[in-house]
Amino acid sequence: MSLLGLREFHAFDAAGRRYLYLVPSAAVFALDDCSEAIVERLGEGPRALTDLAHDLASRFDAVEVTDTIAELQRVRVVGEMADKPEGLSPPVPLPKIVPLRPVPLQTLVINVTNQCNLACTYCYEYGEDKIVDTTNGQQPKFMSEETARESVDFALREARDSTHAHITFFGGETLMNFPVLKSAIAYARQRAAEVGKEIDFSLTTNATLLRPDVIEFLANERVGVTISIDGPEDLQDKFRVFNNGAGSYAVAAPKIKALLARHRSRPIGARVTLTKQTMDVARIYRHLFDELGFWEVGFAPVTTAPGRDYAISDGGFDHLLGQFRALAADYLEASLQNRHHGFSNVRETLQEIHQGHAKAYPCGAGIGLMGVSTDGRVALCHRFAGSDEHGLGTVRDGVSWEKQQAFLDTHHVSNKTDCQTCWARPICAGGCYHEANTRYGSTQAPNLHYCEWIRGWTHTCLEIYGELAEKNPAFLAQFDNEPTEKVS
Repeated sequence: MSLLGLREFHAFDAAGRRYLYLVPSAAVFALDDCSEAIVERLGEGPRALTDLAHDLASRFDAVEVTDTIAELQRVRVVGEMADKPEGLSPPVPLPKIVPLRPVPLQTLVINVTNQCNLACTYCYEYGEDKIVDTTNGQQPKFMSEETARESVDFALREARDSTHAHITFFGGETLMNFPVLKSAIAYARQRAAEVGKEIDFSLTTNATLLRPDVIEFLANERVGVTISIDGPEDLQDKFRVFNNGAGSYAVAAPKIKALLARHRSRPIGARVTLTKQTMDVARIYRHLFDELGFWEVGFAPVTTAPGRDYAISDGGFDHLLGQFRALAADYLEASLQNRHHGFSNVRETLQEIHQGHAKAYPCGAGIGLMGVSTDGRVALCHRFAGSDEHGLGTVRDGVSWEKQQAFLDTHHVSNKTDCQTCWARPICAGGCYHEANTRYGSTQAPNLHYCEWIRGWTHTCLEIYGELAEKNPAFLAQFDNEPTEKVS
């Protein structure tokens, strides 16, 4: 006789109800009284359908129990256990599906320079953790106009049948090569019109080179802007300094205010790097959102080898999670009242939950996103730009689909043994390749140092999602068709 048992899920409570986050489908399922009773009873061990109906007969009639079990089987909360004694079925790995032909490129990150006017202590571009390419010698410090145009042609060509292409300009400090950036945008608009595609642009900058003419150009061209800034002056100036050691806040802040006052065609975001010494998330957020006026603020723990004095330790991640949860509670309160809150880490995770992302890969690197070095070599993403080990081709000759397929095959989450028992794998999929390479020496390694962190944060966002689903479901409609890929 076949027994019924529970399949893989993560339970959480929100708005007085019990919810299940279903793994690996990444669906969110709300339990009613009958389904909750069935799940609770099956949690004690597998049971036959007739036994379940008998056990719950005092609360629910047999037809309701039978119909509810059928629904729970349909959504894969419950499955047949074939007389297995275990109460919970083993985790179901994500099917290893690798695309059979090239995926259209959605975002090309063009590193127009590998130089910077700051000397941020923790920067992966200049620190001891930088991936050094010894094969092709020294890269050009600045991308040429010719290579920038070839990069534009590559982006439009690799977009394939897609009607839209996106280019992000990156560095070093992106604005150190503003003339090439400016000419590349003009060329890209012309070429996109010729091939019948829409194209848009964004860039990341430390804001210290935001002259009035640069601000005017960015506003007129509707270029999305992300500012790298770590908070109020004392926190910003701990690590984000000029070569002479002087802090950068006093230079950047007035230019940021000028940009925010003029550039209103697209939201301007701040991107914060958190270190062991700069983890006051609420204070940083209040300064950047309330005082400087950014539309949104996103936080990321520093990517570095564990021995650095600014690296966040295990205890530091616990502290950070508490900080994130406190700010997430503010986000929920604002969202229930339909007020904008700029904590982008919550918004991005809610979007992934809402869209039912069951990721086989942690991001679009090497698939829908690629990075270009100053000499035109194409790599997995902007953080690997210039590394032959992580290269896929060049903007002139194109990328190797064989290399892409090999990458997709070896980096699928199903190959990461440690991830197979983790309920958060549809959201995480092992984490950032660059961080894995820095911490563990391989892009294929899962980022085990923040497993508890990502599980705790995902649980918090699931709770917020459930609260919004019950109390303000219209709020979630904004995530229906919004793209998720981001560059940091």
